[in-house]
Amino acid sequence: MLSCTAGAALADLPRISSESQFREIVSGQTLVRPLVKLQVTPNGQITGTGATWKVSGNWQWQDGYFCRSLNWGGDDLGYNCQEVRSNGERIRFQSDRGTGDFADFRLR
Repeated sequence: MLSCTAGAALADLPRISSESQFREIVSGQTLVRPLVKLQVTPNGQITGTGATWKVSGNWQWQDGYFCRSLNWGGDDLGYNCQEVRSNGERIRFQSDRGTGDFADFRLR
């Protein structure tokens, strides 16, 4: 039952495979989840807060993935390429090219 639910939830979030499609989705939006608010700007910057600490970083689109370097509260979280899925209201980033952990955000 759980795998059917997870599969259905994933089907609700189509994969974003082009940089132009990604830019269109995040442009002018704030990505929100509990204790986290981020902006992913068209010029390759990431800014915001996570649990009251400053978040900053850079991103680029590479081979169909969102690749980012991120700093959170002074800690370097490193470079990671992530699969992106979105239905226009929610966006999911899944680390390690779609094989690792994921984080879901609402788009506001």
